[in-house]
Amino acid sequence: MIIFAGLVTLAVVTVLYRYLWRRLVRDTTAGPGRARRAGTALFVVGPLLMFAALFAEVGHAPFALQRILAWPGFLWMVLSLYLLPAVVAGEALRPLLHRALKRPERGAGNCAPGHDEAELSAPTEAPLGQLTRTETQILTPAPSRRLFVSRVVGGAAATAAVTTVGLGTYGVLRGPRVKRVTVPLAKLPRAAHGYRIAVVSDIHLGPILGRGFAQQVVDTVNATQPDLIAVVGDLVDGSVKDLGPAAAPLAQLSARHGAYFVTGNHEYFSGAAQWVEEVRTLGLHPLENARTELAHFDLAGVNDLAGESTGQGPDFDRALAGRDPARACVLLAHQPVQIHEAVRHHVDLQLSGHTHGGQLWPGNFVAAAANPTVAGLDRYGDTQLYVSRGAGAWGPPTRVGAPSDITVIELAAQRA
Repeated sequence: MIIFAGLVTLAVVTVLYRYLWRRLVRDTTAGPGRARRAGTALFVVGPLLMFAALFAEVGHAPFALQRILAWPGFLWMVLSLYLLPAVVAGEALRPLLHRALKRPERGAGNCAPGHDEAELSAPTEAPLGQLTRTETQILTPAPSRRLFVSRVVGGAAATAAVTTVGLGTYGVLRGPRVKRVTVPLAKLPRAAHGYRIAVVSDIHLGPILGRGFAQQVVDTVNATQPDLIAVVGDLVDGSVKDLGPAAAPLAQLSARHGAYFVTGNHEYFSGAAQWVEEVRTLGLHPLENARTELAHFDLAGVNDLAGESTGQGPDFDRALAGRDPARACVLLAHQPVQIHEAVRHHVDLQLSGHTHGGQLWPGNFVAAAANPTVAGLDRYGDTQLYVSRGAGAWGPPTRVGAPSDITVIELAAQRA
């Protein structure tokens, strides 16, 4: 079954890339030559690098190889994602441009209506030396109307895709922006009014986003001067051996009541137990199905659902049983779908990530189908859920329609 699905996927990808090659390479070149050979090579090497980058990361290839493949492979992936709709949209422009170019133009040297510009005028008996300048221009072949239209439409599609990917990549590399959200909690005492929690999710340190990016995140978080920092999973895409130095800046995280951490699904792809110990050495407090009582509310954390495969999944009873129901409770849980258990356990606020807000439009529609909330603040019964879009990016270091963020949650008391 897996082999069959792989063959179907390969066939679909081949058909789509052949379509893109035909529109962007074959139709925009006058014939066999350097330009067509270069374009063909790009459409062969690009997909190979894309699959190589994916398999290298999923298959835990040597980290040096992952770093070599990641940039070209993942950027080609996201470029393809936006080339396809741009080229498809261009199909609607083709007949309009053809129709516009068929209109007869005034002045000498123009082809008759309905004829390509490449067609020559009727033969003349006059010697070449006696031809007028206009007649000579008519005898000189020009690019056909079809070729001209293909170049205009193909060029516009490529420009749109490259611009989209360029801006989306710049948005990730410049670092996440701070988002501030006020969340009222009925059980929060007046003494805790204005308490600030910096929510950091989905940093995804890996073969592309490394130590420099981690330092950006840390500096941004510290600049908000939070009371507490919550790192809600998907910190890394790789082992402690490969990414320990990249994560080192996390030791600089500073908050009045400390920094806390829960696992995300990607930690279980990367050695969750080792990463829990690593973040502990960096000064973060892992909450593995555990709870701590702060001055004015309870802070709890549960493992990610991916931990179930190793017997380390979420245990809400262990994390929340026996607590004082009169105290407000804030829960750190990587995936928004864990909200249903949070409601059952009378949690007041769940802080999550995981979705990336969709990361790459139209991925937000896919994320919406798999998650109760894709981004922002929502309410489920008496429990509120806040989902961060995340600080980094998985795969392509690119976001479109889902800018990265670090959210400062400001708790508001409702008691008199």
